Amino acid sequence: MAVVTSSRYTYTDTIARLTKSIRDAGNTIFATIDQAAAAERAGLALRPTMLIIFGNPKGGTPLMDADPLVALDLPLKLLVWEEKAAVYVAYIPASEVAVRNHITGKDALVAAMDAALKGLATCIA
Repeated sequence: MAVVTSSRYTYTDTIARLTKSIRDAGNTIFATIDQAAAAERAGLALRPTMLIIFGNPKGGTPLMDADPLVALDLPLKLLVWEEKAAVYVAYIPASEVAVRNHITGKDALVAAMDAALKGLATCIA
């Protein structure tokens, strides 16, 4: 189940703060997908929505080594959207990814990934 946090910043500021925090923590941002822009190109309307895809091979590689199917859930993602003048950030905890993929013996790594995700969500709350 996704963890959803309200941001105290604007949509644009939330994305900027998350991006900086992700990089400052030593992670790589692999892609940002502006889903509202993609919808607009298709002639559709969507609230401001951005998916930030990021990670660090030191965290994800051991999980993917344990089970290649984990790569369907990694890299990590943060979803940012604006709705009714409020901004939200959501993510799937690494612990849920580990359970879904029957990963065992990586508890410390998974806990560190969960703490990092929680820290990112906290920086905008």
